[in-house]
Amino acid sequence: MDGSGIRGRGAGFNPDQRFAELHVDYDPGESPQKVATKLFRDHSSSIISKHSSPDLPFEASLNPYRGCEHGCAYCYARPTHEYLGFSAGVDFESRIMVKDDAPALLRAALLKPSYKPVCLSLSGVTDPYQPIEKKLRITRGCLEVLAEARHPVVLITKNHLITRDVDLLAELARHHATAAYISITTLDPALASKLEPRASSPKMRLEAIRVLNDAGVPVGVSTAPIIPGLNDSEIPALIDAARAAGAQFAGYTVVRLPFAVKDVFREWLDLHFPGMRDKILSRIEETQGKTLSHGEFGKRLKGVGVWSDQIAALFRVSIQRAGMLHRRPQVSAEAFRRPRDPGGQLELF
Repeated sequence: MDGSGIRGRGAGFNPDQRFAELHVDYDPGESPQKVATKLFRDHSSSIISKHSSPDLPFEASLNPYRGCEHGCAYCYARPTHEYLGFSAGVDFESRIMVKDDAPALLRAALLKPSYKPVCLSLSGVTDPYQPIEKKLRITRGCLEVLAEARHPVVLITKNHLITRDVDLLAELARHHATAAYISITTLDPALASKLEPRASSPKMRLEAIRVLNDAGVPVGVSTAPIIPGLNDSEIPALIDAARAAGAQFAGYTVVRLPFAVKDVFREWLDLHFPGMRDKILSRIEETQGKTLSHGEFGKRLKGVGVWSDQIAALFRVSIQRAGMLHRRPQVSAEAFRRPRDPGGQLELF
């Protein structure tokens, strides 16, 4: 591979994966300079995933896709693709698993008499508004079910496409059943195009905040991840810009690089910021307890040590000055109702 990388991709290669007996090859002519996005049908029999992590402010998640074409070089979810026989590198952003029956599976889950509504995260792993959603509309189909049921849901995305669904989000907001985070890692469009090559530009993400706020949807900004030595100095400007656009609350995490993500990100630094590589990786190690991904709950997302403390202090001062909340408003399940049953007897009348 030469120094230009793979066009439109955050990862420049496919690192070896943990499950060596599973491997998916490129088609002839696809690599090394251009890799086309390919979609594969996901045959999951359920759509709601529950978890017990104390780090996460939600009890369950709904992921319409596996893999993410946004191609963020730092994405902690990259290693999840290895379970499918793909690599955490360019495979993760070019081989996308599609749950085209997600809305039907969601409706069936909510119709079960035993189902009790909990706050859903849309998504918990990959972005629900990655580029292919514009055509497939799976996320919108899920939101239609959730809006019908008045089911609490919190969204996070880097894509302006969320504004397409402002009608459904506004309906949920009327029942205090939704909130949204727009993730903005940098205000520098040149850096964003390298770091998150197929996500919306920073300008369009700020516009998404403005649209959602104007529609009455509780919206905040996620300045995540903070990468010490690369974008930590932008925290005050990010908060100010988001507040000016209408963001009401804010959150952040520090970057962590589990498993093969460290190889992808190291290669990305070599390609785009070779002179800063060692400094940035050293600071990440300091925030992650002398590793690149802290293993303990309560420490891996906010970090430890001096750099982590400085980031926390800068973030705290920035949101206080902007008059923003650190936590989103609570979403409510009080208005929940079962969605329509397409196979129910009432459909006969």
